[in-house]
Amino acid sequence: MSVLERMSGILPDTAAVNKGHLAIGGCDTVDLAGRYGTPLYIFDELTLRHNCMRFVAEYGRRYQETRVIYAAKAYISPALAHILQDEGLGLDVVSGGELSIAKSAGFPMESVYFHGNNKQQEEIDLAIASGVGRIVVDNTYELGMLDRAAKKAGVTRDIMLRLTPGIDAHTHQHIATGILDTKFGFPIASGQAEEAVAAAMKASNLNLVGLHAHIGSLIYSAEPYEDAIDVVMRFAASMKKHGLALKEFSPGGGFAVQYTIDKPAPDISYYAEAITNEVRSRCIELGLELPLLVVEPGRAIVARAGVSLYSVGSIKEIPGVRKYVAVDGGMADNIRPALYGSRYEALLANKAGEKPAERTTVAGKFCESGDILARDASLPRAGPGDLVAIPVTGAYCLPMASNYNASLKPAVVMVREGKSRLIRFCFNDAAPPENYTE
Repeated sequence: MSVLERMSGILPDTAAVNKGHLAIGGCDTVDLAGRYGTPLYIFDELTLRHNCMRFVAEYGRRYQETRVIYAAKAYISPALAHILQDEGLGLDVVSGGELSIAKSAGFPMESVYFHGNNKQQEEIDLAIASGVGRIVVDNTYELGMLDRAAKKAGVTRDIMLRLTPGIDAHTHQHIATGILDTKFGFPIASGQAEEAVAAAMKASNLNLVGLHAHIGSLIYSAEPYEDAIDVVMRFAASMKKHGLALKEFSPGGGFAVQYTIDKPAPDISYYAEAITNEVRSRCIELGLELPLLVVEPGRAIVARAGVSLYSVGSIKEIPGVRKYVAVDGGMADNIRPALYGSRYEALLANKAGEKPAERTTVAGKFCESGDILARDASLPRAGPGDLVAIPVTGAYCLPMASNYNASLKPAVVMVREGKSRLIRFCFNDAAPPENYTE
């Protein structure tokens, strides 16, 4: 079985093997490494666009009033913002920094939803001044601060309330956000959510248009979404006594993607079918008007579109124990294995036509024993100078990257139809190279 057949579920749509080398977007990865250096993050534009189009289509054909909002925390750049805008997606931002990236790209502010559990005053002021479409309020402190800021600015702002419905999404504890004991949102069970609705309805400069309930990330089953929708819709119906008319509802995002060969993820259509059916059914049962449905994929848009590329350096073989292949990146550009115990596959980009010959653990260069990118990967025999490619690294790697050990953050390129463009440079020079386009 070829590497493309083994990894068809995790490589970008345009992945191919040409003359024994891995190619993405029609570009030879060995040539990309020679031109831009390593570590290097490669994004396939056609995979990005295809994922955007599928979300819009799968939800839109099942539930007419749907809005797809990309979760920028997964990864954002001006180049990606332009693609999202082209494909008709909105943007979910969680900081003034992400909002500023959107502004720098000319992204339409009315299509931006501003999240975050501890928004700072300057971030709220920036959101109001920028005219973002929705501010998703996370707590009572923010509700008052936002109302005062809007009044001072002489405007009324549309808001949603983020609720915690008490639903376990059955994911890693660090990315479970819908349970009662979480830093996010107004808990329904404690009565704080009802207090927030009452306060928001009385606020002089806020217009409560909807409810939001993001329950976590990497959720492989539709059942937690269905349970959360049921809880929130029943809550919404009970809030009519405070004058709430639910115009918008968001179950958030958190849709799973496939990272390894042995753990496939459900298709977009699986989530779309379950979520739209549950919203419609509960609204009919409870006598609610169908709200605008807002879904917020992040990882599911960018993860598979990204591949990271590294150069092999030292090799350590412990007979009868393990073979370590060390590369020139690691936990500074991808902390997910160290932080979450996340698993990845690996392949040799310059030997993509060769069959696996040994089990190898791909280790990073940083001064931590936990700096491991891929354990027990099936690779051809690797040596110094070979190129290791790690698929499905488009989400949460670059946003969480650091300068640990005073390392530089990697360059990022976008590829399409045999052409590459640098969208983030990584050089010691103060000025970007000539072909830098952002």
